[in-house]
Amino acid sequence: MKKIFIILFFITGLNTAFANDGWLNILNEGGNNKGIKCTEAIQGAIEKASKNGGGTIFFPAGEYLTGALKLKSNITIHLDSGALLKFSENFDDYLPYVEMRYEGIVMQSFSPLFYAKDVENITIKGRGVIDGQGKAWWNEVYRIETAKGPIPETKYQKMWSEQNKGIVYEPYYKRTIDKHFFRPSFFQAYNCKNILIEGVTFKNSPFWTINPEFCDNVTVTGISIFNPHSPNTDGINPSSCTNVHISNCHISVGDDCITIKSGRDADGRKYGKATENVTITNCTMLSGHGGVVIGSEMSGGIKKITISNCVFDGTDRGIRIKSARGRGGVVEDIRVDNIVMKNIKEEAIILDLFYDKDNPVEPVTERTPIFRNIHISNVTGGNVNKAGFVRGIVEMPIQNITFSNINMDGKEGFTINTATDVEFHDVKVNATVGSSFKISDAKNLILDNVGSSTPIKGVPVIKIDNASNMMINNNFPFNATDIFIEANGKDTKNIFLKNNVFNNVTTVVKKGKDLDKKAIVE
Repeated sequence: MKKIFIILFFITGLNTAFANDGWLNILNEGGNNKGIKCTEAIQGAIEKASKNGGGTIFFPAGEYLTGALKLKSNITIHLDSGALLKFSENFDDYLPYVEMRYEGIVMQSFSPLFYAKDVENITIKGRGVIDGQGKAWWNEVYRIETAKGPIPETKYQKMWSEQNKGIVYEPYYKRTIDKHFFRPSFFQAYNCKNILIEGVTFKNSPFWTINPEFCDNVTVTGISIFNPHSPNTDGINPSSCTNVHISNCHISVGDDCITIKSGRDADGRKYGKATENVTITNCTMLSGHGGVVIGSEMSGGIKKITISNCVFDGTDRGIRIKSARGRGGVVEDIRVDNIVMKNIKEEAIILDLFYDKDNPVEPVTERTPIFRNIHISNVTGGNVNKAGFVRGIVEMPIQNITFSNINMDGKEGFTINTATDVEFHDVKVNATVGSSFKISDAKNLILDNVGSSTPIKGVPVIKIDNASNMMINNNFPFNATDIFIEANGKDTKNIFLKNNVFNNVTTVVKKGKDLDKKAIVE
C-alpha cells in the first residue's frame, strides 16, 4: 500500500506539474483536431497563457482550422509531427483591418495569418505543417487584375479606401494601389523583438510568407516553405529589421525565395529604418524568381549582410540586388560566399539600378539609390543564362564591387555598365554566345586571371567600350584563343596589360576605329 501511495502521489504530482508548466494542449482548451474552425479556442489559449506571463500552445497530431491569430509576448506555437494547421479561406476571418506593411508601404489592411505587434519573445516551432490556403486570395487578385473594364468594389475594397485616406505613393505604383485589395502575409511581426521560427513547414501562403517588419533579433531556422506558381508568394522577407539569422531552410516558392527589404520610396524614407546585420547560410532554394534578393523596396537602406553556403537550383536568378531612381536608400557592405548555382533561367548575379522603370537622370538627392561595397566570391554556376549583369545610373554608378574565384558555364558572360572600382580575380566564364566579359561606361577596373575555357572564334574574351583606368594582368589563356581583347570608344583610355602570357592568342588586342592610339599600354 505504501508503494501504491507513493506511485499515486508521484503521478498526481507529475500531472499537476504538467498542468502548470505553461503548456496548453489546444484539445483541452476547446479546440479540435477534426478540421472544424476553432479560432476562438486558439486565440483564447493565447490570451490565457499571456495572462500567466506566457506559455506554449501545443497542437497534437490532427487537422486544425483557424482564422487570423494575434500573438502576444512570451507565446510559443508548437505543432507536433502530424499536426496540420489550416487557415480559413473566408476573408472575414482576417478582419478587422490592422496596421501592417504591404510591399514597403505602411497601411491598414487584412490581418496577417499570424500577426504580432509591439511584443517580444514569440516562437513558432515543431515538425507540423501550416497551410495558408492561399488560392482563394490569389484568385481574387486574378479576378481584379483581369477584369475588362470597371467592376463593382467589394466591401473589403471599400473598407480599404475608407481606412487609408491620404496614403502617399509614387505614380508608377498607382496600378497596385488602385486594386484597393492587399493580401495578408502568412506571418508578419510588426515592431517586435526576439522572434524564433523553427522546424515547421509553411505552404500556400496568400502573399509573402515570413515577413518581420521593424523587428530586432529574428531567427528563422530549419523551416521548409512550399508555395506553387502564384503571385508574390515570397519565402522569407525581413524588412527594416536588425540582427536577422536565416539558416538551414529549404524554399520553393512563386516569387523570390529570400528577399531583404526596408520600405518603398518616400514611405520607406519616412521611417528610415535600415535592414542590417543579416546572416543567411546553409539554405537550398529551388523554384523562385530569385535565390537571395535585396530590394527593390530598399529606401530605408540595407547594410551588413552575409550570404553563404547556399545552393540555388532552378531559380530564375541567383543573387539579385535591384532598385531604381526615386527609391533612395543605401545598399552596402554585402558579402556573398560559397554558392553553387544550377539551371538559372536569367542572371546568376545581377546588380541593377533600372529595376521596373526607366526614369530620366535627376540630381543626386535622398531619392538616389546607392549600391557600394559588394563582394562576391567562391561561386560555381552551371547551365546559367547569363553569368552576371551590373548596371548603375550615370549620377550614381555602382561602386566598389569584387568578383573572386568564380566559375560559370552558360549562354552569356558578365556585363558591366556604369560602374566604378570593379575587380575580377580568378574568374572563368565559359559562354556560348558573345564575350565572357563586356565592360562599358566604367572606370577603375582590375581583371586579374580571367578568361574562358571555351573561347569563341571571332569573338573577344573581353570587350571594352568607353572604359578607363583598367589593369588586365596575370592572364594565361590555356586554350587557343582567336581574340582576347577588343577595345573601342573615344573615352577608352589608360588600359594597361601587365604580366600576361598570350602564346595561345592569335590577336591580343583588336582595336576599334574610335579608339585612341595611346589608350592601350602593353
